Amino acid sequence: MQNKQAIPFNKENFKQILSKEFAWVLIVSIPGAIIADYFRIPLAWFLGPMIVISLISLGGVKTKMPRLVLSTVLIFLGLYIGNYIDKNLFSQIHHWLWTSFIMLGYIIVSVLIVSKYLQKFSGYEKKTSIFSAAPGALGPLLILAEDEKSDLSQVATSHLIRLIIIITVFPFAVDSFYNIESAKITETINEGQSIFDLLILIFLSIILIIFFDKLKIPAALLAGTLVASGFLQIFEIASYELPANIIDYCLLILGSSVGCRFADKTFREISKNALHSFVATFILVLLGLIAAYIASLVIDKNFFTLILSYCPGGIYEVAVIAIFFDLDPEFVSFHHIIRLLLILFIVPIILKFIQNKKPI
Repeated sequence: MQNKQAIPFNKENFKQILSKEFAWVLIVSIPGAIIADYFRIPLAWFLGPMIVISLISLGGVKTKMPRLVLSTVLIFLGLYIGNYIDKNLFSQIHHWLWTSFIMLGYIIVSVLIVSKYLQKFSGYEKKTSIFSAAPGALGPLLILAEDEKSDLSQVATSHLIRLIIIITVFPFAVDSFYNIESAKITETINEGQSIFDLLILIFLSIILIIFFDKLKIPAALLAGTLVASGFLQIFEIASYELPANIIDYCLLILGSSVGCRFADKTFREISKNALHSFVATFILVLLGLIAAYIASLVIDKNFFTLILSYCPGGIYEVAVIAIFFDLDPEFVSFHHIIRLLLILFIVPIILKFIQNKKPI
C-alpha cells in the first residue's frame, strides 16, 4: 500500500519514473501542450496533455503517471497557491463559515437528487449511485465503495467523465464570458528571492504533508503546502514566487495524470456511461450555480470564483483553473478541501440511513 502515501519514496515509484509507460506520457504530452498553446486554447499546458493522453490511453496504449512525480508537482502548485495567503486574508475568513454551510447543503442535495437519477435512468444499484453522485473526492470514495462492495468501474467512470467535462468546458466558458486577460503566471521573477526560502518552504511542506497524511486528512499535499506557505509568509519567515515555466510543466504533468486515469478503460465502456454521466454533470453544475448565487448574497466575491468553488471537479484540477484565471485560488482551494471533508462525512451517513431504512 505504499503507493497510497502522499509522498511515496519506494522502489516501485522510482522504477515507474524510468518505465516505458511514463516515457509514452512525456513523448505525447509535450507536443499536445505545444499544439494547444499554438491554437490559443485556454489552459493549453493542462488541457492539451489531458486530451491526447486520454485518447491514447483509451486507444490501448499503456500509460502510467508515477505517484512520486505527481506528488512533487502538486507540492509546487500548492506553494504557488500559498503565495496568495497573507494577513489580509484572515479579515475575510469569518465569511467563509457561511459559504461552507452552503457547501454542506449543496453536497446533500446533490447526492440525493443525482443518485435518484442514476438509480431510475441508469439502473445503478443504490450504493453505487450514491458514490457516483457525490460531487468529487473520487480517490477516497473508491476506497469506501470497495468496502461496500459497490461497482468500482461505474463509480470511477462516472467521476472521470464528469471531471473531463468540467475541466474542459469551464476554461472556455470563463475565457468567453469573464472580461479579463488570463493570469500571466509569474511572468517575472523577483531577483531578490533567496533559494534558501524555497528550501524552507519545501521542507516544512513535506513535514506537514506527512503529518496530515498520517491523520488521513484529504488532499494532504495541498493542505500541507498551503498551511506551510501561509504560516511562513504571514510571519515573514520565508516566501518564494515560482517562475512561469515551472508552473507550465506542473500543468503538463497534472493534465497528463488525468488522462492516465483512463488507462484501464475502453471507448465502449466510456460511451456506455457517457450520456447519463453528462446529465448527472449538468444537474451538479446547475446545483453548483444555485449554491454560488446563494453564496454571492453573503460574501463579496467574483461570481466565477464562487462557481469554481462549488464546481464538482477534482480539487487539484480546479485549483489550476483558479490559478490560471486568477480567481482567488486560496478561496477556491479552501472550499474544495471543505468539500472533500464534508463528502467523506456525509456519504457514510447516507449509506447507513439507506441500509437501516426498512422497506414498506
